Amino acid sequence: MKIDIWSDFACPYCYIGEKHLKQALGDIDAEIIFHSFELDPNMSAREHIDVYTSLAKKYGMSLAQAKAQCASIEKMAQEAGLEFDIGNIKLANTFNAHRIAQFANSNGKGNAFVETAMQAYFCDGEDFSDKETLLKLALSVGLVEEEVRRILNTEEYAESVREDEKAAEKINITSVPFFVFDERYSISGAQPPETFKQVIAKCKN
Repeated sequence: MKIDIWSDFACPYCYIGEKHLKQALGDIDAEIIFHSFELDPNMSAREHIDVYTSLAKKYGMSLAQAKAQCASIEKMAQEAGLEFDIGNIKLANTFNAHRIAQFANSNGKGNAFVETAMQAYFCDGEDFSDKETLLKLALSVGLVEEEVRRILNTEEYAESVREDEKAAEKINITSVPFFVFDERYSISGAQPPETFKQVIAKCKN
């Protein structure tokens, strides 16, 4: 079974959805391929405001409403086995992280990097605007330091990110996470494991 996933490192539902998918798969062997999608491609390298203020500003809600929404997301993450620390998130542009993910994917380490990077962003408060942070994450999954430094200091793999985004546009993906199973069935959002199980069963028939 092949599962294509469009996601962004700054999307909490992407991390939660991926965990739900893995719970649904259990011991089922599947080829999982992550694809790049930027929720906010125009974000500056580092947004020096807290996530609650950013959320309130973006969606026209009060600070209290933003905090309540984040608490709900943290609860949802906890139920999936994740310990989010949303108040400590460092809002940052994710384009460089996507470029490293594309490089990691070309070396058979894409899934490991995505998992590590999402943990770093949502649980550990790592700053994705810091190239040394991205280097550290890349090295932790076995990528070569010299190659990662070169990519971070050039525009390598930028086109690969853009190709994923163009592919998303072609199949009308407007939000993430977005899962495509065997190029036949699709699921949008961090659906519960049972929903994933239903689609997996269809793929096996």
